[in-house]
Amino acid sequence: MKIRVVGINFDHFHMGDLLRMAFDHPQVEIAGICDEIPARMRDAIRNFGITPERVFTNIDECLEKTRPDFAILCPATARHAEDVERVAPHKVHMLVEKPFAATLAEADRMIRAARKNRVMLAINWPLRWVPNHATAWRLLHEGRIGGLQEVHYYDGNRGPLHHGADKLELTPSAAMKRRSWFYQKTAGGGSLLDYLGYGTTLGTWFHGGRKPLEVTAVTDLPNGLEVDEHSITVARYACGLSKFETRWGTFTDPWIHLPAPMCGFVLKGTDGTLTSPDYAPVVRMQSRKHPGGVEVASDKLKPPYQNPIQYFVHCLRRDEAPEGPLSPEMARIGQQIVDSAVLSARLKKTVPLVT
Repeated sequence: MKIRVVGINFDHFHMGDLLRMAFDHPQVEIAGICDEIPARMRDAIRNFGITPERVFTNIDECLEKTRPDFAILCPATARHAEDVERVAPHKVHMLVEKPFAATLAEADRMIRAARKNRVMLAINWPLRWVPNHATAWRLLHEGRIGGLQEVHYYDGNRGPLHHGADKLELTPSAAMKRRSWFYQKTAGGGSLLDYLGYGTTLGTWFHGGRKPLEVTAVTDLPNGLEVDEHSITVARYACGLSKFETRWGTFTDPWIHLPAPMCGFVLKGTDGTLTSPDYAPVVRMQSRKHPGGVEVASDKLKPPYQNPIQYFVHCLRRDEAPEGPLSPEMARIGQQIVDSAVLSARLKKTVPLVT
């Protein structure tokens, strides 16, 4: 039997990408979609041939009538906990699009709701499925650069209103910024909350689950905006310093042309380095044997590790909890660093890791 999925809340345009992955999966059926604003579902209805009886504006009605196996949730960051707490009592497993939450307290509410209702919860970080980042993780854990000392992360894009689902190019206006939740503080907007969790959660993956001791962060709020478009966070671990930088306003979008500074990760170990640009076909590796560096072709990812829908269906079929960056446990460490960065930027000083 096919796994039945529903898409709930189209605040984040990644819903269109995730529904496409579900649509293309031979073992998955889109049982329904739901959003308070019907117009936001028009593209999905057209793209995936969703009939009127599978389109809803009320979450409870959607879940009661469609009886899905799992739900894809793409609400504004500040609504993650609210929507998870509403879906979990229906005994529906949940794949929540990044970030984890607006705060650590809200992330913990999500974890409690899933545990209480005995359903699976996963947090999707799209960079997890970029082949060269997965290759960098493999090379690191094969011991190719020795023990990890530093993670350097820089990532973002031209801005969240410059593209939609399927990376469709858009031309945002000033009015669009004023209306968008991405630019509203109460909704969890800003580049820090949008992108820092990527770096800190995958950084935790690279660090093997280690936590930093303290965090220092600064943010930039240009042109009178109430949220940042640029942030820099330094986390001090027992093994050294790691840096995580987020940017709305890169010169180019990394999935089209890799900008400078380079979007992606640099890992510095005791015996070498790994440079893994976003969407690049190779990872550059330095080692004692090759101090000048060599290029390692990115692994060709195979099912069920090509995208989050494949992987989550795999977990459901085997009744196995998600691992790595998608696991709530690892994503929670990433959220601890995010909360610490928010506090540090507000207080303008270094703070211990928020617990």
